[in-house]
Amino acid sequence: MFFKKIGGEIVILENADEILQIINSGNIDLIIMDINLRNTFLHTQRVDGIKFSRYIKEKFPHLHIPIILITAYPISNYGNNLLEESLADDYLVKPITDYNKLVDKINKLVL
Repeated sequence: MFFKKIGGEIVILENADEILQIINSGNIDLIIMDINLRNTFLHTQRVDGIKFSRYIKEKFPHLHIPIILITAYPISNYGNNLLEESLADDYLVKPITDYNKLVDKINKLVL
């Protein structure tokens, strides 16, 4: 998911090329990305959210786009390196039952 502060538009995509075009436009304020990306390919290689998050952060550092990763797996499955490996700014574990926590994380990163 990609968020724009102005107008609150939300865009949901799986195609990496389309995602990169939107990111390159500079009109994205926040990315919420699942770690398990089923149909996302980057340069013909299937990519997960950890790798794609890192790619975005390394390719577009000048845009300073915050990324929140979402996972259904306990964070202990990734060790303590999830944020370090992905370069993401934060994460949440599904199911998201406390929407205030999600909103707080979004506000912290975009306001």
